[in-house]
Amino acid sequence: MTARQIRNFVGGAFVEADERCWDKISPVDGSVLARVQEADAALVDRAVRAARAALDGWAATAVNARTALLRRVADRIEDRFEEFVQAESADTGKPHQQARELDVARPVANFRSFADTVAAAGQPSFLTDLASGRQALNYAVRKPLGVVAVIVPWNLPLLLLTWKVAPALACGNTVVVKPSEETPSSASLLAEVLDEAGLPAGGYNVVHGFGPRSAGQFLVEHPGIDGVTFTGSTATGVSIMRAVAARVRPVSFELGGKNAALVFADADLDSALDGLTRSVFANTGQVCLCTERVYVQRPIFDEVVTGLAERARGLRLGPPDAATTTTGPLISQEHREKVLGYYRLAEECGAKAVVGGGVPSLGGNLDGGWWIEPTLWTGLGNADRPMREEVFGPVAGLVPFDTEDEAVTLANDTDYGLASSVWTTDLSRGHRVAQQMKVGMSWVNTWYLRDLRSPFGGVGLSGIGREGGDHSLDFYTEPTNVCIQL
Repeated sequence: MTARQIRNFVGGAFVEADERCWDKISPVDGSVLARVQEADAALVDRAVRAARAALDGWAATAVNARTALLRRVADRIEDRFEEFVQAESADTGKPHQQARELDVARPVANFRSFADTVAAAGQPSFLTDLASGRQALNYAVRKPLGVVAVIVPWNLPLLLLTWKVAPALACGNTVVVKPSEETPSSASLLAEVLDEAGLPAGGYNVVHGFGPRSAGQFLVEHPGIDGVTFTGSTATGVSIMRAVAARVRPVSFELGGKNAALVFADADLDSALDGLTRSVFANTGQVCLCTERVYVQRPIFDEVVTGLAERARGLRLGPPDAATTTTGPLISQEHREKVLGYYRLAEECGAKAVVGGGVPSLGGNLDGGWWIEPTLWTGLGNADRPMREEVFGPVAGLVPFDTEDEAVTLANDTDYGLASSVWTTDLSRGHRVAQQMKVGMSWVNTWYLRDLRSPFGGVGLSGIGREGGDHSLDFYTEPTNVCIQL
C-alpha cells in the first residue's frame, strides 16, 4: 500500500516539491504513516513571495470581514472535528479523548477569541495642552506587521499553530507556516479549511521540512520575512535570534520550561494530587508548562510522594483510540533516547525512582512505538542536572522544604521562567507566593487554566514577549502615531 503524500501549500494550492521526502513515523507502533515532501530554498522563497503578493489586499480588507472569516474557520474546524482529531492523534500518538478535549477544541476557541479581540480592539488617544493655548490630538493606528513566519512544535501542533495564525490573520498579516517535521498533518488540513472559508490565495502558506539547512533555516533567513513567532526549544530560539538579528526583525518566543510546583502543608491534598498528576504527566510530560520540580512542605512530603506515585501507577498506556488510555508515547525514538538519558543521569546523581524509570512492555505492535514509563524521583537537589535541565517527559523530582521563604528560593533557582503552581488553602499565602514566582504564569490551586485574553509567555530562557488577547495584537501590528495640532 502506497503511503499518503503530505505536500506543501503555497499561493492557495498544494504543490509538488522536488524528490526530497521523509517518512512520518507513528510514535504508537513505529509504522509509516505518510511521506512528507520537503520544501527546498526555492519553494520557501516562492511561499514568502506568495505571502508578500497577498499582503496588501488582505491588510486592506475591513476588520469585520477579517473577523468574519476567522469565525467561518472555527465553524469549519467543528464541521471536520473528527478529521482533525484523527490527524493530531496519528501524528502525536496522544489519546483521542485528549485530542478532542484540548487539541482540537482549543483551536476553535482560538479563532473565535481572536475574532472577538480584534473586533473590539481600540487604541488610546491623548489631548495635549500646548503653551500657545491650543491643543494637539495624538492617536495611534495599528498596521499589520507584514509577512510573518510561524514556526510551531510537535507537542500541541494544531493548538499552537492556531494560537499564532488566528491573531496574525485577524490583524491583516499573511503567514508562512513551518510545522514540526514530526507533526505535518494538521497544518495541511488547516490550509484546506482556510481556503474553504475564503482566505485569499497566499494568505496562508505551509512549507514542510527540518531546521538547519532545510525549510526552517531558509524561512527565518529570508529577507522577505517581517517577523518570526516561534514555540519550541530554547536552543532553536537562540538560532532564530541569530538569523534575524542582522535584519532587526521582531520575534515572539515561547520556549522551554523547568516549572515548579509548591505544595504547602495546608493544601487540599486530594486536589493537589489531582492537579500534580495532570501537570506532571499530561501529554506524556510533553508540554512546556508541565511540572518537573515538585517542592513539598516536609510534614506532608511522604504522603504526597505516596499519593502521586499511586496516581502515576494508575495511568493507562495504550492505543490512542481505546477509551481507557490516559497516556500516549513520546513523539519519537530520538526524543525517547533523550528522556531515557535523563533517567540514567538521575540514577547516577543518587535519585530513587519511586515509580517508573524505564521502558514498558505493552505487547504486540505497540512495542514498536516510543513508550516510556511515567517516573517520579526523590533524592535529588537543585544542583543536579535532572533538576536544572528540561527533560520534556513524564517525570518530576520531589524535594522537601520547611519554610515559605525556602520554597520560593528553591522554585526561583532556575534559568527558566515559564510557569509555576502553588497549592495552599491560605489565600494570603497563595497571592503572596504566586507574585514572588519569577515566571510568566503562576497558578494557585490549579494548573493550565487559561483565559485566552491573558498574557502568555515566559522570562529568562523561557522566552521573549507575550501572546494572548491584546498582547498578541502588540506583536502582530505596528502602531503609527498620528499627531494633529488643533
